[in-house]
Amino acid sequence: MEPHRTVYKLVYLIFLLLAIGTRLQAQPTEQVNYNEAKVPTYVLPALLNTTANRPVRNKTTWEKQRRPEIIRLFEENVYGQMPRSYDRLTYSVTHEDANAMGGKATLNEVLIEVVNHAKSVKINLVLFVPNQPKKPVPAFLLINNRGKDNTDPTRAHKSDFWPAEMVIDSGYAIAAFHVSDLAPDDSVRYVNGVLQLYPDQLTANNGMKAIGAWAWGASRVLDYLEKDATIDTKRVALVGHSRGGKASLWAAAEDPRFAMCITNCSGNTGAALSHRRFGETISRINTTFPHWFTNNYKKFNNNEDALPLDQHMLLAAVAPRPLYATNASKDLWADPTGTFLALKQAESVYALYGLTSHLPARPPAINHPIINSPIGYHNREGEHNLTAYDWRHFIQFANLHFRHKPIRFKKEP
Repeated sequence: MEPHRTVYKLVYLIFLLLAIGTRLQAQPTEQVNYNEAKVPTYVLPALLNTTANRPVRNKTTWEKQRRPEIIRLFEENVYGQMPRSYDRLTYSVTHEDANAMGGKATLNEVLIEVVNHAKSVKINLVLFVPNQPKKPVPAFLLINNRGKDNTDPTRAHKSDFWPAEMVIDSGYAIAAFHVSDLAPDDSVRYVNGVLQLYPDQLTANNGMKAIGAWAWGASRVLDYLEKDATIDTKRVALVGHSRGGKASLWAAAEDPRFAMCITNCSGNTGAALSHRRFGETISRINTTFPHWFTNNYKKFNNNEDALPLDQHMLLAAVAPRPLYATNASKDLWADPTGTFLALKQAESVYALYGLTSHLPARPPAINHPIINSPIGYHNREGEHNLTAYDWRHFIQFANLHFRHKPIRFKKEP
């Protein structure tokens, strides 16, 4: 009997493998396009036409009509509704070191607690402020989507992802919070955070998910920074990398208190145009990360032509504040060309404010940053990452716009 059982098991296994193979073949597979010649013909939604198809010719019409329309489009279709109220916000300094970084900076570790309907979320902020000068200083705030050791307050572990010493030496404060405090970056556990305070968001097709929660958290950190006398909160630059860069764009669009937006290698549903279907697509991002965006966004999987918006509109919503976007040469997944084209589209809104963009007609060469402009950009040599090279140019961009210092480039190592 035993040999027969073995045969039966083998036959069953063969039929099972054939069934799995047939099922996999039946699944539609989306081919990744990295060829510019294969970018489909597309028409972007008009940036300077209202939904009633009326032209926008001045900043008043932009601010009162078109910009609010664009924010509503992104709330409804992509990032979700942004909760506007909460019962209480408290904060406490849990650790202070006035002689951090060899005496160059003061470290404050701050616990920010937001309470709504008897539930709370706790945001742990790491903040270094230069000890000189004594007056309030501008700051960089990072939405950290990498390991917490990248923003180690003890500085036992140092990372180019958050080169705090470089920023302090440049005269800026530097702060960071971790996305897991707001919404763990996990398709199941993302509900364990901000969304506990706003459970109605979980059942709404336009309810926010993880990206919206991270952006919401950035604004709550800014609420705290406005109470910190050492920070010039009229000059806070919000920084995000990759998925954090998607969140930094959405936070800056929703909250005009952020004086500058920096989005690093943010790609699809960040700074790059979705209609191009180059590299990561809407379908790919919604399938791999179903917890990032609204349920409504899934309607546009493999259906970009129906999308009533694109990322050039979100970039334009940052205007007239300085905006800096980046790419990396080996990160085609994030579509460097699509990012640059989106920035070029946004120029028309900056022009409404009398601001002239100095982006070239075509994407600049690798490692040739465009900084002397209200819209900055560079495409760095290398992989998908946030590096010291990127931060050096963020600081130069901030020097120009926050301190009106001329740009003097040095040869990069």
